[in-house]
Amino acid sequence: MSEPTSPAELHALLVRELQAHAYRYYVLDDPTVSDAAYDALYRQLVELEQQHPELVTSDSPTRRVGDRPREGFVKLTRPVKMLSLDNTYSTAELSEFHKRVVGGLPASEHPEFCVEPKLDGASVEIVYEGGMLVQASTRGDGQVGEEITENVRTIRGLPLRIAHKDRLTLRGEVVIYRADLDRINVQREAAGEEPFANPRNAAAGSLRLLDPRLVAARPLRVLLYQIVQGPSLASRHTEALELIAALGLPTHRKHVLCSSIEEIVHAIGEIDLARARYPFETDGAVIKVDRFSHQEILGETAKFPRWAVAFKFAAEQAETRVQSVVVQVGRTGALTPVADLDPVQLAGTTVSRASLHNFDILSGLDVRIGDLVAIQKAGEIIPQVVAVRTEARTGAETPVPIPSACPVCNTPVVRVEGQAVVRCPSRVCPGQLKAAIHHYARRFAMDIDHLGPAVIELLVDRKMVRDVADLYDLTLLQLSSLPRLGAKSADNLLREIEASRERPLDRLICGVGIPQIGQVAARQLAEAAVTLETLLGWTAAQARERVGQIHGFGPNMVEEVVRFLQDPDQRSLLQRLAARSVSRPQPLESSAAEGPLAGKSFCVTGVLTRKREDVHGMIRGAGGLVHDKIKKGTTYLVAGDKVGKSKTDDAKKYGVQVISEQQLYAMLAGHEQAVEEVLAPGEGLT
Repeated sequence: MSEPTSPAELHALLVRELQAHAYRYYVLDDPTVSDAAYDALYRQLVELEQQHPELVTSDSPTRRVGDRPREGFVKLTRPVKMLSLDNTYSTAELSEFHKRVVGGLPASEHPEFCVEPKLDGASVEIVYEGGMLVQASTRGDGQVGEEITENVRTIRGLPLRIAHKDRLTLRGEVVIYRADLDRINVQREAAGEEPFANPRNAAAGSLRLLDPRLVAARPLRVLLYQIVQGPSLASRHTEALELIAALGLPTHRKHVLCSSIEEIVHAIGEIDLARARYPFETDGAVIKVDRFSHQEILGETAKFPRWAVAFKFAAEQAETRVQSVVVQVGRTGALTPVADLDPVQLAGTTVSRASLHNFDILSGLDVRIGDLVAIQKAGEIIPQVVAVRTEARTGAETPVPIPSACPVCNTPVVRVEGQAVVRCPSRVCPGQLKAAIHHYARRFAMDIDHLGPAVIELLVDRKMVRDVADLYDLTLLQLSSLPRLGAKSADNLLREIEASRERPLDRLICGVGIPQIGQVAARQLAEAAVTLETLLGWTAAQARERVGQIHGFGPNMVEEVVRFLQDPDQRSLLQRLAARSVSRPQPLESSAAEGPLAGKSFCVTGVLTRKREDVHGMIRGAGGLVHDKIKKGTTYLVAGDKVGKSKTDDAKKYGVQVISEQQLYAMLAGHEQAVEEVLAPGEGLT
């Protein structure tokens, strides 16, 4: 190839070369140049564009990141809805799906099936027009998503220009590879920030950042699995996947074509065996009827396509050895045994600790130091020990005694007869204070970013903070003096603390942690009191009367609130917060008297496509009531993904009907027919 003779030729050459290197690195995972060599080419392009700004094009690698944060996200309504997939958990259910497909097609038609990994990330839709990336949006409720084009443009493995001139709408998952997540979490912990729980949460949270420059700092990738216009471009789904790859777009490249139920089961087993080696997270397999003509005949229900299903794998387990058992002290003084483990890979992260919950469970499992144990993640987030491999014992294992004193402050512990919890009764225990500050700063409470465990540890150990009210007295000079917390980080933390003064009363109530009062009950209590000053002004009799009138508050909840408000230490804390103008008077919106959900009550559970507090607000705004748990009188259980068994049992116990998140949104829009196909009470959950 001849040397470029003009700035325009050099620009075109550099763009092509950088795009080719990005394709090999992010799509093929087969880089041919070092990071340093890539960076040198990138700097050369930047300098050339500075000298010749007229050469800059929208698909230049330098134009991936916007120059300023956006103010918010715009809602986009898509012409073709993103449907959810029905889930199966056994080969018997899978066989039923296969029979329904075969029975739904003419006898002369013999369907084939594409089996591919079920990607565990954040679903997105991406649109190219005239070969250029012009739009990207989140899944949302399937019909309406949030526009995130600038954020998706930062994903280096996704071309900004492709060789396809017609409109092309693609769907896929934004993911973070396991190794990349480990590197991010090391950096976050060093900065005093909480590590991400798993790659899915990290990817979804990154996409919703308002500043594309921050998104660009996250190692996001996208794997595409569908062309919406597929039937007009190919006859089969597998051909559409091959077209995605041929256009230089990233995809998983791990699909298999099957013609029988036996081949489908075998392909799923191969994915299950291989998933630990995948760089990305997968929690199952997706089975799709391959021919688009067959998909059209089979059609879809109000919720799911009849031509596709997701097979969910059982919770992943790993074996490792217990090195020691440490006892953590919670904000209420509860002592929790935690197993320190030999590090092991589990569900996408390196696990070196697992909760044993309480000493009754520890005793029931008979966990000993030195034991070989099986661990899994509860809800795919919290590692827990589920079994002890007693057959592997050598006799050198050491039993774990129940402590007689708090491991932090050495106060003798107490245990109420009949209860599993062992507690430290001291009100000045540093361990309880650290846990209380951590709880206060969490997103569902006062949402103080940058106040992670490492910073809390320093603040308490150096006696700079004696309770959460002291946070509002901290100065920039004090924070800057903390190790590994420079002036910029200290300033960011101070700004977050200052911003938390404006949180509404229900968030403050969550933050201080009244026993038995969760997020829903906290809002109801805040609506009854309106201001912190009013809450503090109630006498015991007034509190008992006012709180007793709140719908859903039983006698135990009422007494817990009264006890908390009359406790001298808790009253002093609330008064100190009020004196610092925390939670300034802000009347909260009550449920509307009228609306499509008037007269109905809802309990919301599982993993949702939107923040749970936003869903609660939508229900209240439409006249509905929100229950924090299923009880007698609850009308519907709104079930997202990964619903726990206790909710299933409660729904059956109280005869509560179960609806999907999408059915709820249809009801919010006033479409009562959305629940015509509602499940029988307590059924449909797994």
